[in-house]
Amino acid sequence: MLIWFLPLFLVFLMIGLPVFFGMLAAPGILLILNGQERDVALLYRNVYNGMDSFPLMAIPFFMLAGELMNRGGITERLVEFSQALMGHLRGGLAQVNILSSILFAGLSGSAVADTSALGSMLIPAMEKEGYSRRFAAAVTAASSVIGPIIPPSGIMIIYAYVMGESVAALFLAGIVPGILVGVGLMIMVRVTADRYNLPAAKRVVLSDAPLKKRESVFSWVLIRLNLGGLLYLFVPLSSEADTFLKLGAFAICLAAVHAFLIYLRRSVSPAFRLTCKRAVVPLQTPILILGGILIGIFTPTEAATVAVAYALVVGFVILGTMRAKDLPQILMNAASTSAVVLLLVGSAMAFKTVVSLSYAPQIMAEFMLSLSENPLILLFLINLLLFVVGMFLDAGPAIIILGPILGPIFVDLGVHPVHFAIIMSVNLTVGLATPPMGLVLFVASSVSGEKVDSIARAILPFLAIEVVVIFLITYIPAISMTIPRLTGFVQ
Repeated sequence: MLIWFLPLFLVFLMIGLPVFFGMLAAPGILLILNGQERDVALLYRNVYNGMDSFPLMAIPFFMLAGELMNRGGITERLVEFSQALMGHLRGGLAQVNILSSILFAGLSGSAVADTSALGSMLIPAMEKEGYSRRFAAAVTAASSVIGPIIPPSGIMIIYAYVMGESVAALFLAGIVPGILVGVGLMIMVRVTADRYNLPAAKRVVLSDAPLKKRESVFSWVLIRLNLGGLLYLFVPLSSEADTFLKLGAFAICLAAVHAFLIYLRRSVSPAFRLTCKRAVVPLQTPILILGGILIGIFTPTEAATVAVAYALVVGFVILGTMRAKDLPQILMNAASTSAVVLLLVGSAMAFKTVVSLSYAPQIMAEFMLSLSENPLILLFLINLLLFVVGMFLDAGPAIIILGPILGPIFVDLGVHPVHFAIIMSVNLTVGLATPPMGLVLFVASSVSGEKVDSIARAILPFLAIEVVVIFLITYIPAISMTIPRLTGFVQ
């Protein structure tokens, strides 16, 4: 009888009950009807136990870091930098929109935040340059799904916690798929640009943008340390080498980088150099997060707190764009968003209790294996299922509900847990931009003033590209697994 908890849950969703209450009410009612009142107490106790976790602290801290960065004027700097790199191409502002989403993903990890922040700035700018409003909104919505794929990613933290996987491994596995989605969208824009004769944009628009002395110095130091550190990775030194020798090698790397930058500055305009300098400080955030995790200085949760500290220093000290009076609203926004996510995670852990009691994974496994025992065919079918689910259900709740059911099936078939996590996460993330209920479609509609059905029609070519990327990720595991394996997070 307990197996009916999933259909009952879907009924609750259809009548408009919030996901959190539906996830508790459906199994709770069936446990009572099944005479398992003792398990009802366990069900609701697991809500708190599910949230009481050190790894989950990364979610509110990453959300707070994103709020701080956005309020500190980071979005404008990323757009300027993207336009400096790609704005001169045919369909330049559309390319800028996609590149800005890739860069913004390293700060927020949220598709909704990406659509809201970049859409409010770029959709009016694109319309002014001659793009149709629905095309601008469609590009913004399609590219915003990159946010939860490239780390830091809230849905990957949720998946890692619910399924017991490594957060760091999932973060690293999402880098190449996220970039691949962005490149695919850029190719589609290029094709569309030739077909519809989309306009080009200027390479740099703000040549007289302000740059404070302390920011200039900070950027000067950061870019040399980052490039010097990257060059140092290729120095053939053993781990047992003397500390003095290592410091000497790093100093030589810094000197080489400095000489290269001095040479490079002669070949670029002052306006381009200024735009790049203004982007160094915000782009340090993903470098700080991933670099610290890879080197082993801190865990993903600790990386989230470091990101918050860095965002505070940037906003109050380096850029000086924030004031103390801004903090209450920032903290309130981060707290309300985090509360929704954590309540869903808590209910997910309670939901897992009923999943195990109902033998749902075993029943689902028997059903799927009755269709085919070929993992390639089953992966195709599960992608179709996830794509349909993503049309109606947000990525977070979908992972919470389906992860414990589908994950064990494909792990038993030989699919690596991290690989399946990326397949599921990317597929459901694309669902955020898929009609009829894709959340970012409604956000893009709100920002642009365009109707949802109009945006939905314009976004279809971009969704086709994202579906192709999903199948590439599914059938070529190396796309997502190479970086985790090279860094030792996956064996």
